[in-house]
Amino acid sequence: MSVNIAIVGATGAVGKEFLSILESRKFPLNELRLLASGRSAGKKILFCGKDYIVQELTKNSFKGIKIALFSAGADISKEYAPYAIESGAVCVDNSSAFRMDDDVPLVVPEVNPYDIPKHHGIIANPNCSTIQMVVALKPIHDAVKIKRVVVSTYQAVSGAGLKAIDELKKEAMSILEGKEGFQRKLFPHQIAFNVLPQIPQSKAFLPNGYTSEEMKMVNETQKIMGDHSIRVTATTVRVPVIRGHSESVNIETVKKITAAEVKRLLSTAPGVKVIDDPANQLYPLASETAGRDEVFVGRIREDISIDNGIDMWIVSDNIRKGAALNAIQIAEKLL
Repeated sequence: MSVNIAIVGATGAVGKEFLSILESRKFPLNELRLLASGRSAGKKILFCGKDYIVQELTKNSFKGIKIALFSAGADISKEYAPYAIESGAVCVDNSSAFRMDDDVPLVVPEVNPYDIPKHHGIIANPNCSTIQMVVALKPIHDAVKIKRVVVSTYQAVSGAGLKAIDELKKEAMSILEGKEGFQRKLFPHQIAFNVLPQIPQSKAFLPNGYTSEEMKMVNETQKIMGDHSIRVTATTVRVPVIRGHSESVNIETVKKITAAEVKRLLSTAPGVKVIDDPANQLYPLASETAGRDEVFVGRIREDISIDNGIDMWIVSDNIRKGAALNAIQIAEKLL
């Protein structure tokens, strides 16, 4: 069945990834409508050998659209998703606008596809760092029940958009050339050759001392897994990597599970690829997962500090599986 698809935010990093994935997966498209701000209207984007003209997003943009893929920020989603629903479309929203709404499913297809039919016009795409973690955690939780998760993330600058990539490149070049006085526009401190324990880069800290990104991982993990008894604590860090989020994840389980059993479980889990051969220095690397669909897991070992603990290293392409691919997988399930 071919359907009419709209992409809101078509000229952004995730919007471009939407197009790449729709083409590579041969998504059954009847009409493709590319939507963006007035600044981008009129631009041409090549898709499947044909030029498409970007249209300005308005409240009348969704007539005849069946699935609208949103990736233009929470404010845009809040303003325009109701118009899309009114026109008969189902919105798959990549922003944080609706994720924690009780009547909006928050979906990772490998984890909770059964929540998709519960939608009322909006299905939320989770945070990129949450997506890759829960894909790896779900098989373990099903087997031995996870009590607690401690996660530290090492997140690429592409998670902050195309302008963040540009700022990293320019700042790195400025430092290498020995120039002083580089004017940062996005990050509060130097990001080149540095790590920043603050995501997002502005207005990030909450009264409890956590950042909003960290609390997203806490709340979204519980909602997606359907188990609010799982205790989660997170520290999210921005690193000078262009693409690919990495995570150090420690879990405590109700029942004992060995590292070998975890490797066996994950080796057959949907969407997961295990790379775990420490003797040959083989483990997931952000530089090797960019452009890949899978969530990569390695450094799987038993936590020597507690009885029922497992440590893992989880890496995935934050623009692909962490955003665009997950949304398109949801759209495929809708069909």
